[in-house]
Amino acid sequence: MLQNTAAKKYYYSLKNVADFKGKILENALTGLVMTVNEKEVHFRLIGEFNAYNILAIYGAAVCLGEKSDEVLRILSMLTSAEGRFDYIISSNNVIGIVDYAHTPDALENVLATIKKLRKGYEQVITVVGCGGDRDTTKRPLMAQVACELSDKVILTSDNPRSEDPEAIIQEMQTGLNSACRRKSVAITDRKEAIQKAVSYAKSEDIILVAGKGHEKYQEIKGVKHPFDDKAVLLEMFNSSQK
Repeated sequence: MLQNTAAKKYYYSLKNVADFKGKILENALTGLVMTVNEKEVHFRLIGEFNAYNILAIYGAAVCLGEKSDEVLRILSMLTSAEGRFDYIISSNNVIGIVDYAHTPDALENVLATIKKLRKGYEQVITVVGCGGDRDTTKRPLMAQVACELSDKVILTSDNPRSEDPEAIIQEMQTGLNSACRRKSVAITDRKEAIQKAVSYAKSEDIILVAGKGHEKYQEIKGVKHPFDDKAVLLEMFNSSQK
């Protein structure tokens, strides 16, 4: 693409010599600490993939003439997309994560990311359901993935639509062996399920509420009822401290 043009090629990297060089100093569930061209900055974004994204944006902005320090200041304030590894922290340091993961692969990826970032001693408590009037074959797989990669699992209702939510949960449970069944519980009411997860959690434990992410409703029998996973999780965090 550059041949016979006046354009110049720039490189960004975490591992190799580059025009825009980054180094991760801390990669945690509360964000990234990294150097960017030898300037140390804390970013709210999480994960190595976001470190590369930060470097790409930084490099492009500087090449367009923006001031380096101002670009880093703005990047340090960016938060993740709503409902995508969207986290809040309770007053007693329980980390709550809301994510749109609603397929077995997506759920596995989120839980694998949590495993990579956790310190090792925290409980991972997952709240998950499956939507009604959708692919039924993924239901036992969702429960299996959740149990294999979590310490405790609460199976609950997602958007049951025209189906019986309890029947959906029963289909999810068919994917669980006896060991997985012992670490899981079924609570059909999603708000109660989130409340139960918060009651299980101790300081520095991690709660994942998966499946709905940014959605602000729960669809039941053709009616969309107001429901926001993140708002409910925050409410339960606040009420647990009273």
